[in-house]
Formats: sequence, structure tokens, C-alpha cells
Amino acid sequence: MEYKAQYEAYLAQASKALDAACGQFLPETSEVCRAARYSLLGGGKRIRAVLVLSVCDLLGGDKAAAGQFAAAVEMLHCYSLIHDDLPCMDNDDLRRGRPSCHKAFDEATAMLAGDVLLTEAFEVVANAPASAQACVRAARALGAGAGSRGMVYGQELDLKYEALAATEDQLRLIHRNKTGALINAAVQMGAAAAEADTETCRVLEAYAYGLGLVFQIVDDVLDVTSTPEQLGKPIGSDSENGKTTFATLYGVQGAMDLAQKLNAETCAQLHSHFGTKAAFLEQLAQQLLVRKS
Repeated sequence: MEYKAQYEAYLAQASKALDAACGQFLPETSEVCRAARYSLLGGGKRIRAVLVLSVCDLLGGDKAAAGQFAAAVEMLHCYSLIHDDLPCMDNDDLRRGRPSCHKAFDEATAMLAGDVLLTEAFEVVANAPASAQACVRAARALGAGAGSRGMVYGQELDLKYEALAATEDQLRLIHRNKTGALINAAVQMGAAAAEADTETCRVLEAYAYGLGLVFQIVDDVLDVTSTPEQLGKPIGSDSENGKTTFATLYGVQGAMDLAQKLNAETCAQLHSHFGTKAAFLEQLAQQLLVRKS
């Protein structure tokens, strides 16, 4: 199937799984759950969900299990965005072109909406139509990618280096954890749905972290070159706050040159293991490199 059509098919599958998860775990009688639904169902590229589903397909895994794992990783990712936007963190009023959760509701409700999404993500995994082993592997991957050895640690480092100049190695460490770890969680959850072997998971991990770093470099460039209308969120805050990014270290062109080099290496490694079966994942990486939002 042509790339765009395949991506749309994965989006439809993810949306169906998210709707089902909302119906089961986020009752509309709760204001907090309504706030969670507002942010969760407010659009987005659903990259992490697409990665779960496409990796599962690559490995011939269980599509039903992967759908539920995809919903779980999107729920957890959404929690992180709600909390990132809060005044005590990034203090952003827009997300995906709409008022952030704390603006559409209030700060306390937004905090709890993030909490409930984080919690219910693991319940979604536990209730997936898969073997106990597959569910445990998926939960382990999600927890590792989101917690003290992953996204939360990356956020801690990100806050630390808001007031300090960072080197490239320090930036790589921040983004390996803040962005790459949850992308790897998505990839490993797709592998869990296929009960993949250790070597396959290792190859996919390298792809995930390469993809995450390229994604962040492009994000840094877009913060300089894009508009709020294109991105659906405020721009320029990094430079205003004196924060070190790949764009401030190397300039826009230098940062993009680095992203292109890393992307080529990442895709070459994936192709050497999977061959043409990895075409969708390679095209996904290329699309994320040239994205405008």
C-alpha cells in the first residue's frame, strides 16, 4: 500500500482503539475525564501509535493487541503534553491549534487529567487481548520509556539546562530520554504484540532512538523557522529563554545537515536487517525529517 494510504489506515485503527479506550476508561460523567478526552482526541500525528501498529505489521504480530497498545502509548504521551503545557513547566497556552488543557478547563483539572491518562494507559495495556507475557512486555516497555530512566528523566534534564549552556552530548542525552525513550517504548510495544526476539528488539531500538533524535532536531529548527499557525503551538520560546538547542548550536542549516546524516544512518541500519519489509518505517523517518509541523 502506498505510504500515505497506509499511514491513514494506521490512524483510523488508532482512532478506533482510542475511542474504545475512552468509552471504557474515561467516563464522560467526570470533568477530569472530559478534560482528558479533550486533549487526547484533539488531533495530532499519532506517530507513536503508528509506530506500534507498523512494527507489529512488520513482524506479523497480533493486530488487536497492537491496537490497544497503540491507544495506551498515545494516552501516556498526551498526559506528558498536558503537564508540559502547565504554567509550572513550559507555560504554553496552545496545543494542536487549540487552547491547552489548563486553559480550556483549569490548572487543577488539567493536572488530574494528565494523572488519569497516565494511570489508565497501563490499565489499557493490562486489558489488551494478548497473552500475559505480551502484556507484561508492553507494560515494561511503556514504564521504562516514560519514567525515571526515560521521558521524566529527560524532562528533568531539560529543565536543568534551561539555565545552563548545553553541549551536543548533553543535548543528545536530554533528547534520548525526553523524546527517544517513549518512541522506543512504542516500537517495543509493537514488537511485544509480535512476541519478537531479543535481536529484533535491539535493531528496532536503534531505529527508535535515531528517529527520536532526528525528530527533536527538526523540532528545534521549526521553533525558529515555523509559525504558530503551522505548528499549532507557540514558537520562539527556546531562543527567548536562552535555551541551547541544535539550531542555536549549529544554525538552521547545520542542524538540518546533521538531521539528514543521522536519518540516513538510521534507515540504512534498519534496511540492512529487514530489507524492503521496512519500507514504511523508512518512509516514516523521511517524512518526519521534512515535516513542517
